[in-house]
Amino acid sequence: MKKVIYKFSAVVLMGSLLFSSCTKDFTEINTDPNGTPTALPEQLMAPALVGTLGYNMLRNRNFNNELMQVTVDPSDAEGKVFRYDYRATWADYLYNGLYSELTNFKDMYKVASKPLTYNRSYMGISVICQSWIYSILTDTYGDVPYFQSNEARDSAIYEPTFDAQKDIYMDIFDKLDSANVWLSTGTAISSTSDPVYGGSVANWRKFGNSLYLRLLLRVSGKAEMTEFCKARIKKVVETYPIMASNAESAILRWTGVGPLSSPYIGVREQDFRAPGIASYFIDNLSSWNDPRIDIPTYGTSSINRWGIAPYSGSYQGIPSGYAPGENPIKKCYFYSNTSAVSLMTEPMTGMMMNYAELKFILAECAIRGWITGSAETYYNDGAQNSITLWLPNWVVPIKDFLTAADIEWDDKLSFEDKMERIHKQKYYALFLMDMQQWFEYRRTGHPILPKGAGLKNGGVMPARMTYPVYVQSTNPTNYKLAVARQGADQISTQVWWQKP
Repeated sequence: MKKVIYKFSAVVLMGSLLFSSCTKDFTEINTDPNGTPTALPEQLMAPALVGTLGYNMLRNRNFNNELMQVTVDPSDAEGKVFRYDYRATWADYLYNGLYSELTNFKDMYKVASKPLTYNRSYMGISVICQSWIYSILTDTYGDVPYFQSNEARDSAIYEPTFDAQKDIYMDIFDKLDSANVWLSTGTAISSTSDPVYGGSVANWRKFGNSLYLRLLLRVSGKAEMTEFCKARIKKVVETYPIMASNAESAILRWTGVGPLSSPYIGVREQDFRAPGIASYFIDNLSSWNDPRIDIPTYGTSSINRWGIAPYSGSYQGIPSGYAPGENPIKKCYFYSNTSAVSLMTEPMTGMMMNYAELKFILAECAIRGWITGSAETYYNDGAQNSITLWLPNWVVPIKDFLTAADIEWDDKLSFEDKMERIHKQKYYALFLMDMQQWFEYRRTGHPILPKGAGLKNGGVMPARMTYPVYVQSTNPTNYKLAVARQGADQISTQVWWQKP
């Protein structure tokens, strides 16, 4: 049965890569796409994780990276994301894909909660993964179906309500608290069912609580939520187990075998090489002499760790947001899989959350005075683990590296300058991680990105994706209610946690 599910999941994933612009009827994505309601939790877990990461990674590559000046897909054509030139067709792929995978995680929970197959660990892992997915959906679109979503098969709900983002977040927090309790019992799970932690229930618990901190900080800027978030953050940091090393990062490491082959393999080589590296992304790494792009010392087969091709013997990028007609030259780019090192075949691209991100979360909480501990220590630890995640044998003292790069911690800086320092490093820790760079920029305005002359939307970073167009006809009543509550279905409409 497991082999059948793995193979089918791989087929579904490859099909999604080939037809990413196709839409589905809402009824279809609100039902079980794989027909696996009687499968065991250990049969559902790996395919659902692989599928979810497939959707996240593709939108990270061609949407997040273009908005956040990691890459530039150069062209004077309309609809270029690096110019904030958004087209409605961008909305469908992530929306459809993540809701389809939620069905599998919900089935995993249902089966794990039945008497004959009862397993509190699978229940907790399912809830963590659902919370992770729902947070991406609501941070991307705003108000979305939550309490009634994926209920077509069991409850015949074909037109689910769009729930307010605050209500979604509050329920996520409750569920993550429950997951922490369930996983505390340490009930064993199959190691072969878990491509992230190899069956380590303790590490899943730490990931769930670290995710909890990510999401608490995400909404903490909302005035009505600040005190609640401060108290919960303090509680989690002081009493819940959280990630303690890079080894505990939540990463599905692609093996290249069968269903555990990276989704990037489905991208044509010429398309993978086509975007140029953006100036912002590469200029910082170059000025810092960052070891992740160092070839002589840390490279393999004359290629650096991140598989970035130099240009004329140095690292140079293409300016993001340039105006049509300027036609800058594409310079550095990511190697494709015919090279000895390439992100297309890189095991580490299945990124869910890493230890460095957690350290930068703690650094921000420290400068806000919400937790004890040294912001400088958290910052240094975040910068070091961001590098050693990719280069475990890098042994340069982190303070020496940061000082030489002129990015060392300075307690005399203003709050905003400290935020900029934290979030510039966090930006690189979030490299390859779904839409997290975009979410954090929308939350904080950091790191400060250069503005090109060709930007649309008034030069303002898009605040959300629009809803898929088909939702207007398949769920018209609830769509209208969501728009009336949240604001116009436009990229400039801020989601709840972005508003004061």
